[in-house]
Amino acid sequence: MNINLLDTTQLEQLRTLLQTSQHIVICAHKSPDGDAVGSTLAWKSYLKQIGKDDVKVCLPDAYPDFLQWLPGTNEIIRHDKRPAEVKQAFDNADLVCCLDFNQNSRVEDMLPLLEGCKAKRLLIDHHLDPDTNNELTISNTEMSSTSEIVFRLIAQLDGYEQMGKDCAQCIYCGMMTDTGGFTYNSTRPEIYYIISLLLQKRIDKDKIYNRVYHNYSANAIKLRGHIIYNKLQVIDELHAAYFTVTKAEMQRFHFIKGDMEGVVNIPQQIKGLKLSISLREDTERPNLVLVSLRSGNGFHCQPMAVKFFNGGGHADASGGKLHCSIEEAEQITLRAIMAFKDELR
Repeated sequence: MNINLLDTTQLEQLRTLLQTSQHIVICAHKSPDGDAVGSTLAWKSYLKQIGKDDVKVCLPDAYPDFLQWLPGTNEIIRHDKRPAEVKQAFDNADLVCCLDFNQNSRVEDMLPLLEGCKAKRLLIDHHLDPDTNNELTISNTEMSSTSEIVFRLIAQLDGYEQMGKDCAQCIYCGMMTDTGGFTYNSTRPEIYYIISLLLQKRIDKDKIYNRVYHNYSANAIKLRGHIIYNKLQVIDELHAAYFTVTKAEMQRFHFIKGDMEGVVNIPQQIKGLKLSISLREDTERPNLVLVSLRSGNGFHCQPMAVKFFNGGGHADASGGKLHCSIEEAEQITLRAIMAFKDELR
């Protein structure tokens, strides 16, 4: 099965870019998820494999606690904790690899460092409308994840045979988390061919699943129960549901990053539901509400994310943010649902 992504010209361009670079920074978006962390660590592993000694993964802030086990997380440099080290890495870089984000603004607090960096830029991503102001932009919205793209690139660069188990684990974790355990955006046969190749590296897919999805504290489970029982609002006639989560509620249940992962998917278990929306107050910044949208049964949430929530993403898995109170965010959500009522009925 052919899993190559690049034509001959692009492949040679990528080889040259990597061969001529010695000081490399790999970065991803703010609030990095499983795909962001998995793809950056896997790409670093490949670059080390081909002899690049100075490779640093720099992330804007914390990633979910359930990803701490991934090989290489101990070497990640967080901008919110070690800004001087991140600045030095960007200042010294001759190549910056931007993974799992389509626009520079998604690195948020690291934006001045990224845009002020004189190094060449390589973009590897699978979101819509990528920034093309890079030395090379590798973007494919049909891919399940950036981790899938990274695997395909490594394979096309003849790096599969030398790929180690650690790299394979990171790729599988990224693919798994960005598809909800391969429950959406994962119908192409190439995905399962890639999984078979990863399994040949002796990864334990069941162990990876348990480390990610069976790794919550009792408080996290209680928070989820509270949301579903007390906060979930279902609009039956429009096949839509939403819930709000306040900072006070998260403090009550001793919230840590990652505790809300996947909660927006739970209402999709309701028969016939087309849209699920999560509204969560940011734990640090006032008047900032983080929005997650999931859709199915013929409805696509991405246009709603763009129009109402300053966001975007994939057809059935999108996100955004609102600079307002949680009460105002709920009103905006109700207006958004009504604006799409004809498609939701």
